[in-house]
Amino acid sequence: MAKNRTTTSRLHRLKKALCLLAPLLLAVFFLVQLQTLGVFSPVARCASQRAAVDGVLDRLRASVTFLPLRDPRRKRVGEWFISALNDSSEPEGEARNLVLPSAASSGRVFCVRAPPRSDAAYALAWRDALPRGAALRPGLTFVSEMSYDYRNLWHGISALVPFASWHARGGCAAAPVRWALFHNGAAVRTGASGWLASLAEATTGREMVLETFHDAAADGPAACFEEAVVFRRQMEGLTRERLLGAFDFMRCKARAHCGVADVDALRRDRSALRVTLLFRTGARAFKDEAAVARVFDKECARVAGCAVTAARTDNLTFCDQVKLLSATDVLITPHGAQLTNLLFMERNSSIMEFYPLGWRQRAGGGQFVYRWMADRAGMRHEGSWWDPNGEPCPGSPDILSCFKNRQIGLDEAYFAQWASKVFAAAKERKMGGAVGAPQEQEERRRQASACGCKSAAS
Repeated sequence: MAKNRTTTSRLHRLKKALCLLAPLLLAVFFLVQLQTLGVFSPVARCASQRAAVDGVLDRLRASVTFLPLRDPRRKRVGEWFISALNDSSEPEGEARNLVLPSAASSGRVFCVRAPPRSDAAYALAWRDALPRGAALRPGLTFVSEMSYDYRNLWHGISALVPFASWHARGGCAAAPVRWALFHNGAAVRTGASGWLASLAEATTGREMVLETFHDAAADGPAACFEEAVVFRRQMEGLTRERLLGAFDFMRCKARAHCGVADVDALRRDRSALRVTLLFRTGARAFKDEAAVARVFDKECARVAGCAVTAARTDNLTFCDQVKLLSATDVLITPHGAQLTNLLFMERNSSIMEFYPLGWRQRAGGGQFVYRWMADRAGMRHEGSWWDPNGEPCPGSPDILSCFKNRQIGLDEAYFAQWASKVFAAAKERKMGGAVGAPQEQEERRRQASACGCKSAAS
């Protein structure tokens, strides 16, 4: 019986298989006919085309050539950085810059290899064919190159001004996600000064995040930037009008960032004259701060409504400095980084600057950087005093290296006469700007628009 059941089961499966065989043969027949008619040829062609595209992309990746950021064939600052491309001023009167990708780069993005303690190299690559292993950094990157230290406030702000002007001129729509800083063709990994970082954040509305190119090697993966704006000549190309506008913009943004009240509220009493003595500690400090303060206090007392505030920046936060200088009519201070705070003063405010022995004789044009800055920011640099005296320097033939960071003495008669003249003129200017006068109305309009962002066409 069991044998009969097994035989019956096998016959049943065989009949079932024979029933399925006919449809299967029919399906194979139609498949062969369809292939013969070319129905599947587009699929084959797509696969072939995709392989061809992949091959082209591989060849594009392999053809990306890295060049030194600092071209040794070029000598002029600003020309040897990304020397293959020319920068431009758009609109006319802006600082010269490169925007990447753009027509100048044929739509290619900016890629950088920046090994530690070595010159960086750059390449231009299409976004779909980046160098192998490259990471695409999304968003906008501000790229700066200069021959000086970004931790120096004067040089740092010289690098920031063109970005501020470009950012405002573009309607403030493009805020940087990161900053890539270069010094003589090498990547800066230590960042900028805290003061400059705070000002950059206030100006752009975003924290100043530094691109550090971690794990970079000479032949390692590159960092490619989705969008980049490159300034390699600092403020070169900016017209005076746009320089003034950039400083107004940064001043207004810093005040808003720090919660400083409206300037009219700070300076509502136009009969008041606010004088700030900004002292330094150590290099180029006054030898006798108390005696210096007495001279200026005495002259201030001769002017109705005049008051002197003594301070030093190493005891003040960034916003403390913004608040103090926003309410200052006359700034009295030695030559040094703290003078960069003149940015926060109102236009037409006054600056009095002091130097130790040696600067006038040997420092050259560099000693006038804050005079230049005052002019660019719309301030009045009221002159300088160079100490004619100093202790001898045995064995030092260079008077500047000997005295550069010495402390500054006192000429009571000269200081008093100078202060009297500056205080009287500053008071007269404030009193002349009575509420309702044409110049006052114009000043109000300027202040009201200073924080505004303009279209690129304006």
